[in-house]
Amino acid sequence: MSTHYAINLGRELGSGGRAIGELVARQLGIAFYDKELLYLASQESGLGQEFFEKADERTSPALFGSMMGGRFPFMNEAAFLSPSCLSNDSLFNIQSKVIEELVEKKSCLFVGRCADYVLRNHPRCVNIFVTSPLEIRKSRLMERMQITATEAEELIRKSDKMRSNYYNYYSFRTWGQASTYHLCIDSSIFGIEETANFITAFIKKKLAL
Repeated sequence: MSTHYAINLGRELGSGGRAIGELVARQLGIAFYDKELLYLASQESGLGQEFFEKADERTSPALFGSMMGGRFPFMNEAAFLSPSCLSNDSLFNIQSKVIEELVEKKSCLFVGRCADYVLRNHPRCVNIFVTSPLEIRKSRLMERMQITATEAEELIRKSDKMRSNYYNYYSFRTWGQASTYHLCIDSSIFGIEETANFITAFIKKKLAL
Protein backbone atom coordinates (compact mmCIF):
# COMPACT_ATOMS: atom_id res chain seq x y z
CA MET A 1 0.00 0.00 0.00
CA SER A 2 1.24 3.49 -0.85
CA THR A 3 2.61 5.55 2.01
CA HIS A 4 1.63 8.75 0.25
CA TYR A 5 -1.19 10.80 1.73
CA ALA A 6 -3.37 13.74 0.74
CA ILE A 7 -4.55 16.76 2.68
CA ASN A 8 -7.63 18.30 1.10
CA LEU A 9 -8.39 21.81 2.27
CA GLY A 10 -11.66 23.61 1.56
CA ARG A 11 -11.88 27.29 2.46
CA GLU A 12 -14.04 30.37 2.46
CA LEU A 13 -12.75 33.43 0.64
CA GLY A 14 -11.05 35.71 3.15
CA SER A 15 -10.57 32.97 5.75
CA GLY A 16 -6.84 32.71 5.08
CA GLY A 17 -7.26 29.14 3.86
CA ARG A 18 -4.66 29.29 1.11
CA ALA A 19 -2.02 30.83 3.39
CA ILE A 20 -2.81 28.23 6.03
CA GLY A 21 -2.55 25.45 3.45
CA GLU A 22 0.86 26.68 2.32
CA LEU A 23 2.12 26.70 5.92
CA VAL A 24 0.75 23.23 6.63
CA ALA A 25 2.35 21.82 3.46
CA ARG A 26 5.65 23.41 4.41
CA GLN A 27 5.49 22.03 7.95
CA LEU A 28 4.73 18.55 6.65
CA GLY A 29 7.29 18.78 3.86
CA ILE A 30 4.77 17.91 1.14
CA ALA A 31 3.76 19.40 -2.21
CA PHE A 32 1.21 22.23 -2.30
CA TYR A 33 -1.32 22.63 -5.11
CA ASP A 34 -3.90 25.33 -5.67
CA LYS A 35 -3.94 27.21 -8.99
CA GLU A 36 -0.95 25.07 -9.98
CA LEU A 37 -3.43 22.31 -10.81
CA LEU A 38 -4.77 24.36 -13.71
CA TYR A 39 -1.36 24.40 -15.39
CA LEU A 40 -0.85 20.68 -14.81
CA ALA A 41 -4.31 19.87 -16.16
CA SER A 42 -3.48 21.93 -19.24
CA GLN A 43 -0.25 19.98 -19.72
CA GLU A 44 -2.04 16.66 -19.19
CA SER A 45 -4.74 17.39 -21.76
CA GLY A 46 -2.94 19.52 -24.31
CA LEU A 47 -5.65 22.16 -23.90
CA GLY A 48 -4.92 25.81 -23.21
CA GLN A 49 -4.73 26.78 -19.55
CA GLU A 50 -7.36 29.47 -20.17
CA PHE A 51 -10.04 26.77 -20.50
CA PHE A 52 -9.31 25.55 -16.98
CA GLU A 53 -9.10 29.08 -15.61
CA LYS A 54 -12.55 29.91 -16.97
CA ALA A 55 -14.02 26.71 -15.55
CA ASP A 56 -12.14 26.86 -12.23
CA GLU A 57 -14.56 25.89 -9.42
CA ARG A 58 -17.55 26.73 -11.60
CA THR A 59 -20.42 24.49 -12.63
CA SER A 60 -21.79 26.02 -15.84
CA PRO A 61 -22.51 23.17 -18.26
CA ALA A 62 -20.27 24.50 -21.01
CA LEU A 63 -17.64 27.06 -21.79
CA PHE A 64 -18.89 27.56 -25.33
CA GLY A 65 -21.65 25.96 -27.37
CA SER A 66 -21.50 22.62 -25.61
CA MET A 67 -23.42 19.75 -27.12
CA MET A 68 -23.57 18.10 -23.71
CA GLY A 69 -26.64 18.92 -21.68
CA GLY A 70 -25.98 16.60 -18.75
CA ARG A 71 -23.21 15.26 -16.55
CA PHE A 72 -20.80 12.65 -17.80
CA PRO A 73 -18.55 11.56 -14.93
CA PHE A 74 -16.81 8.81 -16.89
CA MET A 75 -16.04 10.39 -20.26
CA ASN A 76 -13.15 9.09 -22.31
CA GLU A 77 -10.14 11.09 -23.34
CA ALA A 78 -11.36 11.46 -26.91
CA ALA A 79 -14.30 13.46 -25.61
CA PHE A 80 -11.94 15.56 -23.50
CA LEU A 81 -10.09 16.74 -26.54
CA SER A 82 -13.05 17.58 -28.76
CA PRO A 83 -13.52 21.38 -28.76
CA SER A 84 -17.11 21.00 -29.94
CA CYS A 85 -18.13 19.34 -26.71
CA LEU A 86 -15.68 20.83 -24.24
CA SER A 87 -17.67 21.16 -21.02
CA ASN A 88 -16.80 22.04 -17.44
CA ASP A 89 -17.53 18.41 -16.61
CA SER A 90 -14.83 17.13 -18.96
CA LEU A 91 -12.37 19.70 -17.61
CA PHE A 92 -13.24 18.58 -14.08
CA ASN A 93 -12.44 15.01 -15.06
CA ILE A 94 -9.07 15.97 -16.50
CA GLN A 95 -8.22 17.88 -13.32
CA SER A 96 -9.37 14.93 -11.21
CA LYS A 97 -7.06 12.62 -13.12
CA VAL A 98 -4.15 14.97 -12.42
CA ILE A 99 -4.98 14.95 -8.68
CA GLU A 100 -5.06 11.16 -8.60
CA GLU A 101 -1.77 10.85 -10.49
CA LEU A 102 -0.02 13.35 -8.20
CA VAL A 103 -0.94 11.41 -5.06
CA GLU A 104 0.36 8.20 -6.63
CA LYS A 105 3.77 9.87 -6.86
CA LYS A 106 3.98 11.87 -3.62
CA SER A 107 2.10 13.27 -0.63
CA CYS A 108 0.23 16.47 -1.44
CA LEU A 109 -1.96 19.22 -0.04
CA PHE A 110 -4.74 20.33 -2.38
CA VAL A 111 -6.74 23.51 -1.96
CA GLY A 112 -10.36 23.20 -3.12
CA ARG A 113 -11.37 21.66 -6.46
CA CYS A 114 -13.29 18.79 -4.80
CA ALA A 115 -10.03 16.96 -4.10
CA ASP A 116 -11.59 15.29 -1.05
CA TYR A 117 -14.29 13.80 -3.28
CA VAL A 118 -11.85 12.89 -6.06
CA LEU A 119 -9.73 11.02 -3.50
CA ARG A 120 -12.66 9.63 -1.49
CA ASN A 121 -11.39 6.06 -1.90
CA HIS A 122 -7.80 6.87 -1.00
CA PRO A 123 -6.95 5.27 2.36
CA ARG A 124 -4.84 8.15 3.65
CA CYS A 125 -6.66 11.45 3.35
CA VAL A 126 -7.46 14.23 5.78
CA ASN A 127 -10.22 16.65 4.80
CA ILE A 128 -10.14 20.13 6.34
CA PHE A 129 -12.41 23.15 6.03
CA VAL A 130 -11.27 26.65 7.04
CA THR A 131 -13.88 29.27 7.90
CA SER A 132 -13.95 32.68 9.56
CA PRO A 133 -16.62 35.25 10.58
CA LEU A 134 -17.87 37.49 7.79
CA GLU A 135 -16.45 40.69 9.28
CA ILE A 136 -12.98 39.16 9.56
CA ARG A 137 -13.17 37.91 5.99
CA LYS A 138 -14.26 41.33 4.75
CA SER A 139 -11.40 43.03 6.61
CA ARG A 140 -8.84 40.69 5.09
CA LEU A 141 -10.12 41.28 1.57
CA MET A 142 -10.34 45.05 2.07
CA GLU A 143 -6.72 45.16 3.17
CA ARG A 144 -5.42 42.72 0.60
CA MET A 145 -7.32 44.03 -2.41
CA GLN A 146 -7.77 47.68 -1.40
CA ILE A 147 -11.55 47.55 -1.85
CA THR A 148 -14.53 48.86 0.13
CA ALA A 149 -16.55 46.88 2.69
CA THR A 150 -19.46 46.70 0.25
CA GLU A 151 -17.24 45.39 -2.54
CA ALA A 152 -15.64 42.84 -0.21
CA GLU A 153 -19.01 41.55 0.97
CA GLU A 154 -20.27 41.19 -2.59
CA LEU A 155 -17.10 39.35 -3.60
CA ILE A 156 -17.52 36.99 -0.65
CA ARG A 157 -21.17 36.37 -1.48
CA LYS A 158 -20.36 35.49 -5.08
CA SER A 159 -17.39 33.33 -4.11
CA ASP A 160 -19.33 31.37 -1.50
CA LYS A 161 -22.13 30.71 -3.98
CA MET A 162 -19.74 29.66 -6.73
CA ARG A 163 -17.67 27.37 -4.52
CA SER A 164 -20.65 25.76 -2.83
CA ASN A 165 -22.42 25.17 -6.15
CA TYR A 166 -19.27 23.63 -7.61
CA TYR A 167 -18.56 21.41 -4.62
CA ASN A 168 -22.17 20.28 -4.12
CA TYR A 169 -22.61 19.57 -7.84
CA TYR A 170 -19.56 17.38 -8.28
CA SER A 171 -19.33 15.73 -4.86
CA PHE A 172 -23.02 15.24 -3.99
CA ARG A 173 -22.03 16.53 -0.55
CA THR A 174 -22.48 19.89 1.20
CA TRP A 175 -19.72 22.50 1.04
CA GLY A 176 -18.79 23.80 4.49
CA GLN A 177 -20.97 21.33 6.40
CA ALA A 178 -19.11 19.87 9.36
CA SER A 179 -20.08 16.26 8.65
CA THR A 180 -18.38 16.52 5.24
CA TYR A 181 -14.90 16.99 6.74
CA HIS A 182 -12.61 15.53 9.37
CA LEU A 183 -11.96 18.98 10.81
CA CYS A 184 -13.64 22.38 10.44
CA ILE A 185 -11.82 25.30 12.03
CA ASP A 186 -12.37 29.05 12.48
CA SER A 187 -9.05 30.67 11.59
CA SER A 188 -9.93 33.86 13.49
CA ILE A 189 -9.57 32.09 16.84
CA PHE A 190 -5.85 31.33 16.64
CA GLY A 191 -4.77 33.38 13.62
CA ILE A 192 -3.11 32.08 10.45
CA GLU A 193 0.11 30.61 11.88
CA GLU A 194 -1.41 28.99 14.96
CA THR A 195 -4.29 27.58 12.92
CA ALA A 196 -1.74 26.00 10.59
CA ASN A 197 0.10 24.57 13.61
CA PHE A 198 -3.15 23.14 14.99
CA ILE A 199 -4.06 21.55 11.66
CA THR A 200 -0.58 20.09 11.23
CA ALA A 201 -0.74 18.51 14.70
CA PHE A 202 -4.21 17.12 13.90
CA ILE A 203 -2.98 15.60 10.62
CA LYS A 204 0.06 14.02 12.25
CA LYS A 205 -2.09 12.42 14.91
CA LYS A 206 -4.76 11.20 12.49
CA LEU A 207 -2.28 9.70 10.04
CA ALA A 208 0.20 8.59 12.72
CA LEU A 209 3.02 10.48 11.02
